[in-house]
Amino acid sequence: MIPSDHYRKEKDTLGEIMVPQAAYYGAQTQRAVGNFQVSGMRLPRSFIRAQGIIKASAAEANMALGMLPIEMGKAILEASEEVIQGRWDDHFVVDVYQAGAGTAQNMNANEIIANRASEIVGGSLDTHLIHPNDHVNMSQSTNDTFHAAINISATENIVQRLLPAILQLQQELDKKSEAFMPILKSGRTHLHDAVPMRLGQEFSGYAGTINAIYHQIEETTQALYEIGLGGNATGTKINSHPAYTPKVITNVCNRTKLPFREPANLFTFMQNTSAPIRTMLALKELAIHLIKITSDLRLLTSGPRTGLAEITLPSVQPGSTIMPGKVNPAILEMVHMVCCQVIGYEAAIATAGIASQLEINVMMPVIAYTLLQSIEILSNAIPTLVSKCITGIQANEQICKNWMDSSLSLVTALSPILGYDLASQVGKQADEEDKTLIQILQEKGLLTKEIEQALKPEGMV
Repeated sequence: MIPSDHYRKEKDTLGEIMVPQAAYYGAQTQRAVGNFQVSGMRLPRSFIRAQGIIKASAAEANMALGMLPIEMGKAILEASEEVIQGRWDDHFVVDVYQAGAGTAQNMNANEIIANRASEIVGGSLDTHLIHPNDHVNMSQSTNDTFHAAINISATENIVQRLLPAILQLQQELDKKSEAFMPILKSGRTHLHDAVPMRLGQEFSGYAGTINAIYHQIEETTQALYEIGLGGNATGTKINSHPAYTPKVITNVCNRTKLPFREPANLFTFMQNTSAPIRTMLALKELAIHLIKITSDLRLLTSGPRTGLAEITLPSVQPGSTIMPGKVNPAILEMVHMVCCQVIGYEAAIATAGIASQLEINVMMPVIAYTLLQSIEILSNAIPTLVSKCITGIQANEQICKNWMDSSLSLVTALSPILGYDLASQVGKQADEEDKTLIQILQEKGLLTKEIEQALKPEGMV
């Protein structure tokens, strides 16, 4: 709530209520503040920006169609621009967990813009020269605008922040792959010795994984470009001009510089939150891949004396309050935590998606918060992973060589020469007697130039 020692009396369809004198919101927002004291969390700046974009675009469309007086429309437009810029963020006070569909959030925007627009035309916060429903919300419903705001804010964040961050990660992994390609090492499957490979090949797998999920998220985002503005309550376009929808969507495109479009079926858009659900699934997959990669890097850097120690990470902070000099893979651990949260968020959105009934999904506020929070923490974590970890990774070439030379998996190269069964016997005996493969082969009289050549790791990668 906006702190104030003074209150003004506001009125809505349920009666009178006291609102802080300095608050730009009104009666319906105040009721929501009283009713939904749940988490203290608010929908983020990007969502509020999207609300401002929609309100400004609607005012422009309604003025152009002769539905809204020009002076009034210009005042709404100016107030909406201030919302877009973040001037009134402190006055968006409705809890994330609110009445279904986001009516209170929509009215929070409508009331702020109406009261600020009233000031712009010479009134004050209590004169109500411009009405939040009749004027600011003209040709709109919560059902279409809140849904569209989810798509707009998510798309802007993905295109402007998340995709560039993922691309940066892929490029840095590609650089490491190229730098580490000369280094031979033992591969591992089931956490046990496997055939030799190049450290650069291992990193190329990471880069390829990130490249694939980059394109998947990019493709999934296409569904977010559908915004059903003008659908109003159920998709019938009631109370809006026939030309309103194309005009308002064009205005949104002009403001965002993104190719938003009218849905192929407006009723489908109104009934479902398919695009956010699909996007969240892609973010979950990204999280799964990041967990795999960061877990691998933690294993490869384990030690430094009692683990694999094939790579070294940059030291970013002390790792223990009791063990002097200990340094942990802090950045990798942080990213893993972020990804755990995103995977949990996907379950929340899937559960909320199930709540679509008849013409609307009333769980849109929690879908909005959860999707945008997932994009936010991934967009922050990935650049940190790149700058404070991936960029500074160094290979420990001699340790890689030592592990590879001692690996019994080199016996795999003998299968085409000795056959699987005899090669297995050689490997098992070497393990049991703690000898090298060469020693066992010599003892058995099996060592030939062909076998010596076959056992060279360079020929196996």
